[in-house]
Amino acid sequence: MFDIAIIGAGPAGASAALFTAKAGKKTLLLDNDKSITKRAWIENHYGVPEMTGPDLVETGKKQAAKFGAEVKQATVTNVAKDGDKFRIETEGGESYEAGQVIIATGLSTDLAEKIGLKLKDGTEPRIKTVIDVDADGRTNIDGIWAAGTVAGVSVHTIITAGDGAKVAINVISKLNGERYVDHDVLKS
Repeated sequence: MFDIAIIGAGPAGASAALFTAKAGKKTLLLDNDKSITKRAWIENHYGVPEMTGPDLVETGKKQAAKFGAEVKQATVTNVAKDGDKFRIETEGGESYEAGQVIIATGLSTDLAEKIGLKLKDGTEPRIKTVIDVDADGRTNIDGIWAAGTVAGVSVHTIITAGDGAKVAINVISKLNGERYVDHDVLKS
């Protein structure tokens, strides 16, 4: 069983997985390979002079994997509460269990709607519907969180990546029972 399963491996999902895996949480990152970032040319992401969207997505997945996240290619078809955990089912027939779930599915709210997450009108241009979350990223189902564009933040990669990190820190803090901070120090 995973501590945290993250559905979507664009900037929000991969950023969340990087933080959760680095914090020692057993992390599953599920990627359906449909991130809109894969069509992007990026010159407005802090710390990155310029990069293609596909390269940014691959870099994010590699960073998460470096810290132990399991990255799987799969399309999630259902998330169901099963006692004190969630069962995540995929199109290919695989099934995974996790204690917490972060939805980071970009523009798509189909899965969120199917599993009963509360939706609301989006406020960003061309984003009609988003998951209704509180300031920490919690949804109406305890243990399911949402991050990135699907949670109502701007589609800019730097913003969705930051939101994924924020939500991950909130999930880690909940699991640890105290506020989590991840600061590395230069080694001399």
